[in-house]
Amino acid sequence: MHLHGDKPVDGNAVAGLFREVFALDLTTASLICAGCGAEAEIGSVRVFGGTMGAVFRCDGCDEVVMRLVRTPDGYWLDMQGARRLFARKVG
Repeated sequence: MHLHGDKPVDGNAVAGLFREVFALDLTTASLICAGCGAEAEIGSVRVFGGTMGAVFRCDGCDEVVMRLVRTPDGYWLDMQGARRLFARKVG
């Protein structure tokens, strides 16, 4: 990613960064609930769903922290209930 100075660029400038982030194993990423502030690895939160997608709920307050939906055209990721997601690089 090559961003220079204070001039904004369009979202295409971060394509490589997105590829890096979403290539990681997110089950070990830490997620902070926007409702109660609890922090947990995604792999340890309660998940409800089926073939079309999943709803991730906070163990602390039962709020929805994330929704992931698969459609015929692509994927939807809603993180309204999360304050932060942090994924560590592997290797």
